[in-house]
This record gives sequence, structure tokens and C-alpha cells, in this order.
Amino acid sequence: MKIGILQLNPLVGDVSGNARMIVEAAREAKAMGASFCITSELALTGYPPRDLLLYDGFVAQVRTEAEKLAKELAGDIPVLLGSVEKNETGQGKPVFNCALWCQGGEVRQAFRKTLLPTYDVFDEARYFEPCPENDPANILEFDGLRIGVTICEDAWNDKDFWETRTYERDPLEIIAKAQPDCIVNLSASPLSLGKQQLRENMLGAVAEKYGVPLVYANQYGGNDDLVFDGRSCAFSADGKLTDRAPGFEKAVLLVDTDGPGSIAEDDFSRAAETWRALVTGTRDYVHKSGFSKAVIGLSGGIDSAVTAVVAAEALGAENVTCVLMPSPYSSQGSIDDSIELAENLGVKIFTLPIEPIMAQFTETLAEPFAGYDVDTTEENIQSRIRGNLLMAMSNKFGALLLTTGNKSELAVGYCTIYGDMSGGYAVISDVDKTGVFAVARWYNEHVAPNIPEAIITKPPSAELRPDQKDEDSLPPYDILDAILALHIERHQTLEQIVAAGYERPVVEKVLGLVRFAEFKRRQAAPGIKLTPRSFGTGWRMPLACKREL
Repeated sequence: MKIGILQLNPLVGDVSGNARMIVEAAREAKAMGASFCITSELALTGYPPRDLLLYDGFVAQVRTEAEKLAKELAGDIPVLLGSVEKNETGQGKPVFNCALWCQGGEVRQAFRKTLLPTYDVFDEARYFEPCPENDPANILEFDGLRIGVTICEDAWNDKDFWETRTYERDPLEIIAKAQPDCIVNLSASPLSLGKQQLRENMLGAVAEKYGVPLVYANQYGGNDDLVFDGRSCAFSADGKLTDRAPGFEKAVLLVDTDGPGSIAEDDFSRAAETWRALVTGTRDYVHKSGFSKAVIGLSGGIDSAVTAVVAAEALGAENVTCVLMPSPYSSQGSIDDSIELAENLGVKIFTLPIEPIMAQFTETLAEPFAGYDVDTTEENIQSRIRGNLLMAMSNKFGALLLTTGNKSELAVGYCTIYGDMSGGYAVISDVDKTGVFAVARWYNEHVAPNIPEAIITKPPSAELRPDQKDEDSLPPYDILDAILALHIERHQTLEQIVAAGYERPVVEKVLGLVRFAEFKRRQAAPGIKLTPRSFGTGWRMPLACKREL
């Protein structure tokens, strides 16, 4: 059996554009010798379509395009198409998440998704009705073969692999009883760092358990806060990996379930995955949002440096403008480092000193501030001056402003709302400070040595007052990031973190800062999700609450 996997980058809502892309890739798969091909989950709508699914007109458009696609490919190749199907029963949610079998110019069969995830960024039960329990097993009869059809989560509930079962139903068990010759899985599986190894271990275990080849299709590219890494793959009946598509790029992968395949080389190191995800997510968010250019404020620090190199790689140096806005507290080293970085990248740079504007603020606020000591208010004014200048340039140039704050800062509120948080996309908001340094070093070694060494080696500082260092206000970043990872990504409480060996006063301070900064995060720009728990659509903390964690 020769199956073409269409690893594509759909645009959410662009149903006709996605259909054209699928048709072109399907014809490519036919030319390679495929008997039929499969797309990723919801490839026709783009994933995740979210509240677009609440509009009857959108669902009707999707059906129309699916039928047109089937007719266009009538003389070419059958396709198992990730799409939606209207629920005509009048009971439950209005649509099914499904795979449509398009053959001979018609949509001949629909295979409905059974397991609807509702954790983290997933909210499928909001929109979809699960496959009814009385439906027959999802078996596609084609060319004398029986193909078991699963959609994403349907293959992620094997009790023998996970030890516990999230759902009572297991579509694979039902399919296995029908004795398929192969199982296919249409997926839209977002990246989290290290996830591909888990996918391959799990899918290989499923193939071995049921003794049939398994073929997995994933999309690639960025949609809002999610990045999809592709890496579609296949497994033999004994659970061995036989094929893998490249990561973070288009691929039409021909899988022969009866013969050897090809496994694309990959770098699964944390820094490499982070770099590729940041570039992919930034490129697609900017372009899919209708922009081509970006503006970035350069401070001479590691965060803005990494954001700048990501933007230059993603958009092209000619489409990136960097702005240096020194204050009286900016060191000459930071100014020089910023200019050197911009010159190394070949991006445009403007230098806009903010001391005159600071003086105007001081004069204007002299009367209401009389009798008050200078404090973080004046520091925040500096940040907000810079935010205003950057937004003005963003407006004037029609360029998206990229914010430069990292996850550590966003977690504890070490950022200024309406200041350095201003902007349209938060590139490194799910990369902690230690991770930012790791990416910078990896970039200089593997891409180009564009980041000045002084930026990587000097102590981090916001430079909002004389001789300021981040560690004046925060624990050392290695300790801070470890505590934050336990609390945010592993859901550990204060007592659990203290029991892990961290000093109680430090943990109390960090968790208090996390709690207090919730209102800032609610107003932050969207960013790229890299970890199992980011401050994006999957983070749903209440604002007004008493939270003792």
C-alpha cells in the first residue's frame, strides 16, 4: 500500500486557498506513485478554526469546497481529507470533526472523530459532537484493503502505553476488532519541546500492539500562538519507525507499508527546536496577519537580540527595523552592542534618545508628584516612552511591533504594561531567561555569529536606573526559572516546591509575583507556545481571586 502524506501549512479560514494547496500536493503524491493520500486534521478549514465553526455559512462553505475538491481530483487520486461535517441529527453540537473520503469525483464517506480534547489549548467539545457510539468502526475499504481511520486524539488513549486512560472509549480497540490492514491518523498536533520523541514512542507502541502498519500525518507552520512541527511519520507492524518527513517545512511523503522508507534527519535538541519554532511562528503570524515587516526595540540585552535575529531570519533583514532608544542610564556598551548587532544582521536601525522626552514628563508631573520619592513610576515612564515611540513607527511603517519579553519576566511581572509589553506579537514569551541564552549561543554556533559576545556574557539589566541589575529584584535566573517551571508547567504548589529543596522565602516571593502579575498577562500580546504550559490560550487563571498556591 502506497500512501501519500500531505504535510502542508493551511491558513485558518482560507478554505478555497487550502483546497488549492491540497489539490496541488495530491497530484504531486500521485506522480510519486501514491495510491491515495491523507491530509492533516481539519486541513481544509485550517487548525484550529475555533469560533469560525459557530457560523453556519462557514460550515456550508467548507462542504462546498470539499465537494469541489473531490470533483477536481476525480481523474487523479483519492484523498482522505481533514474537514468538518454538519451534524444533521438535531442533537448535540452542530458539527463533527471528520475525515472525508473523496474518490471518483464525490465525497463518498465521512469518518468522525471520537475523542475530543478539552485540556490546555484544546477546546473541541465546545464545537464538535463526538462520533456516536453506535457508529460502525471507522474502516475505509479501498483497493481490496481495510484501512482504519483515526483523527488525532483517537490514537492517544492507549491504556497500555499511558497506564491510565483519559477517555472511556478507545477507537483503536474498536478498529482493531475489524482487522484492518493499516491504520492512518490525521493529526493537528502542536509542538511542545521534545514532543516528537513522545509521539513516535506512542505511535510505535500502538502499531506493535495491534500488529498493523500505522501512518501519521501532521501539519506544519504557525497559527496564532500554536506552531506545528510537521514530522509526519509511519511505523511498521512491529512498531519500528520507517518514515519521517522533515520538520517545519512542506513535505509530500510517500509511505510504502510493504517496504523500507526514508527518515529525515532532525535535530531534537531543545535550543534547535526552540529556534526553528520561533522562526516558523514569527514568519507565519506576521504573514498570515497581513504584514510583511516588523519593528523591534533594541536594548543591548539578550532578549531583544534574540528577537531581532529571529525576525531577520523569518522575514528577511530588509523587512526588519530596529530602534535604539537610549536614556541617561543606558551604558555605552549596550548602545555599541545594539549597533553592532544591527549591522551584523543588515537591518535598518534608528537611534532615538529619550532623555528630552523624560525631561518633559518630569516637568509636566512636577506638581502632582511633589513630595514623592523617585521610584519605579519614573522607571516605568521610560519604558512607556519607548513603547509609544515604537508604536508610532509601527503605525507609520505598517510594520508589526514585536515585543521582546521572555517567559521569566512575564511570569513575575518584570515588564511594563503599555511599555515594553506594547506590540502585536510576543516572540519569546514562552522561552525562559536561561532558554534565551541557550538559543543565542546555539544561533551563533549553528546559524551565524551575529550576536555580539558581550550581549551574551554581561549581567542582564533593564538599565532604568544607575547600575541596575535584574538580580537586584529577582532571584538568580537559574533558580527563578527552575521554580517557575515547577509551578507553571508541573502545577506544583508552594509546599511541594519547598520540599524539592528551594528556600521558602524565595518561593513565596516568586509565587506572589506570579499571582500579582496576572492582570498584565491578560493584556499581553499573543506569543509562540513552546512548552506544555504557556501564557497563551491554554492559561485560564482568574483575575479577581484569592489564590494560595
